[in-house]
Amino acid sequence: MKPIIYQMLPRLFGNKNQTRKPNGTLEENGCGKFNDIDNETLKRIRNLGVTHVWFTGVIRHATQTDYSAFGIPRQHPQVVKGRAGSPYAIADYYDVDPDLADNVNQRMAEFDSLVHRTHGQGMKVIVDFVPNHVAREYQSVCKPENEPDFGENDAPGMHFSVNNNFYYLWGQPLELPFLETEENSPSSYEEIPAKATGNDQFSNRPTRNDWYETVKLNYGVDYCDAGGRSEHFDPIPDTWQKMLNILLFWASKDVDAFRCDMVFMVPVAFWKWAIAQVKNEYPNIKFIGEIYDPPLYRSYIDAGFDWLYDKVGMYDCLRDVVCGRRPASSITAQWQSVDDILDHMLYFLENHDEQRIASNFFAGNAQKAIPAAIVSVLLNRCPFMLYAGQEFGERGMDEEGFSGRDGRTTIFDYWCVDSLRRGYYFPMHLNNAEKRLKTFYKRLLTIANTEKAVSEGEFFDLMYCNMQSWQFNPNQQYAFLRKADNELLLVVANFSDDAVHCGVLIPQHAFDFLKIAEQNAIVATDLLTGEILTTNLLADATVEISINAFSGRVLKFSL
Repeated sequence: MKPIIYQMLPRLFGNKNQTRKPNGTLEENGCGKFNDIDNETLKRIRNLGVTHVWFTGVIRHATQTDYSAFGIPRQHPQVVKGRAGSPYAIADYYDVDPDLADNVNQRMAEFDSLVHRTHGQGMKVIVDFVPNHVAREYQSVCKPENEPDFGENDAPGMHFSVNNNFYYLWGQPLELPFLETEENSPSSYEEIPAKATGNDQFSNRPTRNDWYETVKLNYGVDYCDAGGRSEHFDPIPDTWQKMLNILLFWASKDVDAFRCDMVFMVPVAFWKWAIAQVKNEYPNIKFIGEIYDPPLYRSYIDAGFDWLYDKVGMYDCLRDVVCGRRPASSITAQWQSVDDILDHMLYFLENHDEQRIASNFFAGNAQKAIPAAIVSVLLNRCPFMLYAGQEFGERGMDEEGFSGRDGRTTIFDYWCVDSLRRGYYFPMHLNNAEKRLKTFYKRLLTIANTEKAVSEGEFFDLMYCNMQSWQFNPNQQYAFLRKADNELLLVVANFSDDAVHCGVLIPQHAFDFLKIAEQNAIVATDLLTGEILTTNLLADATVEISINAFSGRVLKFSL
C-alpha cells in the first residue's frame, strides 16, 4: 500500500471556538484536544485514503500559557514565539503539550488513547523528533529519575566540550534588543552566559529573524575551532545518548514513525548510530527526514532514513509549474535527479512551513494545484503527504497573531481553522467547492491505495517523445505510464486554465519496457471520473484525450 500521510496540528484541528482574536489567549481562542480526534473523526481521515497521521506539536514545548499549578515550569514570554508557542521549541522531550489535554494531569494517558484509537482505525502514528535545538528554558519534569537533564552537567565556562549539551559564549549575556516590553523597556529575559541559537547562530545577539527562542544542541561538532569545524565523536557525546533514550521512549509508546526536524543540522554519524539501535529494537519503525540539501540525500538514506522531504526538488518545481514559472516538462528533470533513491522521496504540496495553495501568496485558487496533486500522488511509489485543510482548499489568509497574514496556517497561536471545523465536525456546512475538492482528493488518494500499478508498479515518463508534437503542449501538460501485472495507467495532468484536447504519443520503447501488447479498440476507464472510453493502444501512435482546465486523466487499461 502506498503511504499517504495526513499532517495535522491537534491544537488547531479540533478547535471549534470561533472567537479568533488575534494574539488571543487559550481561554479566549480555545484549543483542540487529543480527545477531539475521536473515532468518527479518525474514520473520516482514513476514508480519504490516509495510511499515516502525523500529529504535529505533541511533545511539550515552550508556551506563554501558565501551567505552573500542574508542576510545569513557566516559560518567560519574551523567548516564546506567539501565545501558544512554537512546537519546535521543545521544553520537555518526555512530556506532551498540556494544551492538548482535557485533564492536564492525565495528558500522557490521553495521548496514549489517541495512539490506540488511530491504530484501531487502521492508520499508523507519526510524531515529531526535534533533535537540533530546544527551548531557551528547557527543563524536563517527566524524564526518567536517574537521567540528568540537558545542560545539567555542562561546564558553561567552555565554549565547546564533547560532554556539554549546549554551546556557550564565554560569559557574554544573551542580548535581544529587538524584544521590548509594553513599556518599551529592554528585554527582561536573562541568560548568562548566552547559549548558541538553534539556527547555528554562534553569537550572543541573535536577530528577530533567527530562531532566538531556541538553543542549539551539541552533538560533538566544534563549529568555531581554529579549523572552522571539527568532529569529536569518540567517545560518544553525551547528547547522543540522551537523544537515543528519547527515541526509545517514544518508540515504546507504539508510535510508528518519527518525522525528524532539520536532520541536516545534526551530524549524519549520529543518525547512523541512533537509527540502527532504534530499528534493532523496533524494526518496523520509520524515520522521515526534513532536509533541504540534495547533495546530502544519499548519506542520510545510508544512515537509515526511510523517507526524505523532496522540497527543494519536486515541491519547488511543481509550485513553479502551477504558478507558470516553469514548464510542466521540467518535472522530468526533478525525478531524474533522484532516480536511484526515488522511493525514498516524500512528496507534498503543503505543510506547516509552506504557504497554502489557495493563499494569495501561492496560486490563489486550490483548483490550480489539482494537476500537481495528480503528479505528486501517482508518479511513483514514494509517500505523499496531505496537510490538514488542503482537502478543503484552506487559504491560510487569517492574521492569527505572531505569524501574521503570510499565507500559512499559524503554528504559534491559538486559533480555529474554520475549514477544518466545518469539514470534520460540521460537514453539512461545507460549500460546494469545498465538497468537490474533498471528493477529488478522496478519489485520487484511493487510486493510490487500491491500484497496484501505483503502489508497486513500474513508471515510464512520456515527455521525451511528446516534446515536439503539435498535439501536445509540454509547457502545460505532463504525461506518464504506470503498470503492474496486466493493468496499465495512462496519467495526463493539465496545468492550463483552458480545457484541452491532446494526443499523447506512446513510443515503441514503452511497449518493450513495460511489456505491453498492442490493441485496437481497447476500453479504458477514467479512475477520477468513472467515464469509460474506447481508444487504440498502438506503438508510436497517440491516445486522444480531452482534459478540463486544471485537471487530469487517469485512464486504466486492462491488457
